Amino acid sequence: MNKNDIVAAVSSSVGLSKADATKAVDTIFYNITNSLRNGNEVRLFGFGTFSVAHRKATLGRNPYTGETIHIPALKRPKFKAGKALKEAVN
Repeated sequence: MNKNDIVAAVSSSVGLSKADATKAVDTIFYNITNSLRNGNEVRLFGFGTFSVAHRKATLGRNPYTGETIHIPALKRPKFKAGKALKEAVN
């Protein structure tokens, strides 16, 4: 399922036009992204939790040359499925 499929599902189940459903889906994605950017986590009861994982800077090795390289610290989005979602899938 991709974004267009989600828009179509929202449009048909709620009775919105595709343009309005697109605005609604875009707004949800924007707010989740903005909340994560600000360091907050997003909890959707029964679905799951979006959060930001912090990875420390490390030293790595180039596998071709053997040269030591610096890997910078990163922030990565993370998702943990909720109980209801896990049960629905299994």
